[in-house]
Amino acid sequence: MADTITLPVVNLAGEKTGTILLNKEVFGILDKNEQAVHDAVVTQQANARQMTAKTKKRHEVAGGGKKPWRQKGTGRARAGSSRSPLWVGGGKIFGPDGNQNYLVYQNKKAHALALKTVLSQKAAKGLIVVDSLALKSISTKAFVKDLAAIKAEGKTLVIVPEKNDKLVKSAQNIVSVTLRAVNDISVYDVLDATNVVISEDDIKTLEGGLQ
Repeated sequence: MADTITLPVVNLAGEKTGTILLNKEVFGILDKNEQAVHDAVVTQQANARQMTAKTKKRHEVAGGGKKPWRQKGTGRARAGSSRSPLWVGGGKIFGPDGNQNYLVYQNKKAHALALKTVLSQKAAKGLIVVDSLALKSISTKAFVKDLAAIKAEGKTLVIVPEKNDKLVKSAQNIVSVTLRAVNDISVYDVLDATNVVISEDDIKTLEGGLQ
């Protein structure tokens, strides 16, 4: 069908078990849409910033109540307080006050376009669809072998099916693996990963949310 693309489906042993048809408008976008992708990354990183930076203003610095020296006759520039921003250890002018706001917004359509764009890039190279991510037991060693079998090398974004504790506990200590729920995938997560591993059920859920 012209409006779909076909991707292979494998099991955790790396064996092909079938194919899956995906909407071309979600996983087959050819346009780069660089501005939408850039805005999505900037929005995520800006909104992740902590707003705790704070410097002391002149009135918050301890001490400085006494005039350092008399107004005239010393040969030095007049000074009224050691709290002055001109002095080392004095208050700061226009420093962060702890109330700064770094929030940035991107509308839903633009964000969806950015996510579809990066998913389409991964669909061309790096999107690995598995029939199931249900593990038999909790084992980091076994899951590392599974990733090698499906050729998920380098940084790997694994989309975790709902309530899959075995997968989470098996993968959470692997440095190269990032875990995300299907409803919590960001544009940056996809861009930062070499491979994206997702189950058949979850890729259909993701597709439905972006149509």
